Amino acid sequence: MRKSIIIAMLAAALAATPLLAQQRAQTRLQDNAPDRYVVVPGDTLWSIAARFLKDPWRWPEMWKLNQDQIKNPHLIYPGDVIVLDRSGPQPELKMGETEKLLPRIRVEDTSKQAVPSIPPRVIEPFLSRPLVIEPGGLDNAPRIIAAQADRVYLGSGDVAYVSGIKDAKLDSLWQIYRPGKPLVDPESQQTLGYEAVFLGDSKVTRAGDPASIQIFAAQQEIGKGDRLVAAGPITLNSYAPHAPGTLIQGRIIATRSGLRETGPQNVVTLNKGKNDGLEPGHVLALLRLGGTALEKTSSSKWFRADKVEATKLPDERYGLVFVFRTFDRVSYALVMSASRPVLIDDVVTTP
Repeated sequence: MRKSIIIAMLAAALAATPLLAQQRAQTRLQDNAPDRYVVVPGDTLWSIAARFLKDPWRWPEMWKLNQDQIKNPHLIYPGDVIVLDRSGPQPELKMGETEKLLPRIRVEDTSKQAVPSIPPRVIEPFLSRPLVIEPGGLDNAPRIIAAQADRVYLGSGDVAYVSGIKDAKLDSLWQIYRPGKPLVDPESQQTLGYEAVFLGDSKVTRAGDPASIQIFAAQQEIGKGDRLVAAGPITLNSYAPHAPGTLIQGRIIATRSGLRETGPQNVVTLNKGKNDGLEPGHVLALLRLGGTALEKTSSSKWFRADKVEATKLPDERYGLVFVFRTFDRVSYALVMSASRPVLIDDVVTTP
């Protein structure tokens, strides 16, 4: 029954696709949208957009951004003034004269101080670590084969021997992982990947095969067979919040906490990724599918009910998520707003 409801919902949405462009043409301003706003430290592109727009994902339309500019928008800094121009047929956002908050030189390499798309502290762990691996993705990764003190479990300060990194440089940093639970598509039942359980950080203290590593930050117990991945820099790109150009419909398949429900400012895993057209910056609506109400009916009020009628209850849209990292078949998204608990198996769709 649930699967047929989903199929019917998808068909209805596909029929409505031609209306997307028409609906998006009507950019809705907040009732109290300011004529100008001075950007302050702690702002994000999302929070600024929400000051002006009821639908923050329409930010690119207000700036007249093309597709390239959406992926690499003009950097906005604290002290910048954003002006709402209402003089044309459609309202438009423009940069005003910068107000001096603190002495600084405005050059392009100060991008670290630029306003991010969404709060960075929440998503940084999801940018610096793989966290999702393809089936078999760690099979050929370097692995711990023994401990210096012949211990079963290792922690911070312990030394281990690793096979597969003989060319690694001294003091190079490596993260330690263990394959976690599978990420299963609720519709196809296919395994889309595996959660990679982060165990800790290490550095190479002796090159060779096996090489020696020292664990300097253990999150969990580490043991033989655990795998290593070279640590990379955190890349925090700013993407303008925007809706997908086509209809995308997916499901929430996991939460960061591992619990069945979560809420705003928490990360969820979606069963759609690059292969489905998702990209960082995409905003999707949260949808709770309506159930089915069963009612016994009769042709006469004097007789006992002789049949049961099923009524499809309406689907309820209740929030928004912001996609910030995509893999081939899954994605991470941050819950930006939700008027009810966000549940595993809830639907995400083009807003």
